[in-house]
Amino acid sequence: MYEVTIKKSFSAAHILREIGGKCEDLHGHNFIVEATVRGDSLNEEAILIDFRDLKRWTNEILETLDHKYLNEIDVFNGTNPSSERIARYIHDRLADRIKSTGLVVARITVWESENARVAYQDHE
Repeated sequence: MYEVTIKKSFSAAHILREIGGKCEDLHGHNFIVEATVRGDSLNEEAILIDFRDLKRWTNEILETLDHKYLNEIDVFNGTNPSSERIARYIHDRLADRIKSTGLVVARITVWESENARVAYQDHE
């Protein structure tokens, strides 16, 4: 099994309601996102996926979040736009995008600071 990981970033603000502390106030992060895809065979060029494609597809998803107030994005309507929810959102969008390649999204990791991260992966 092969895995390929890329790292991208975006900046956004949010409020996390009813969790207590400073996170209930408007605040922002410079998020770092690691997107990892998995497959069991290489293509004719002896690669799993072109890094440029994975970066482009991830960037397209991150553009929907970059420099936004996350609480106002429809997908987070009625829920906290936590790093966990952000990771799931990115995962699901990327999974839809790469479905035709035969690859799967192995894991999405979202860093909200240099010492705090979450990861989401499907049960597959």
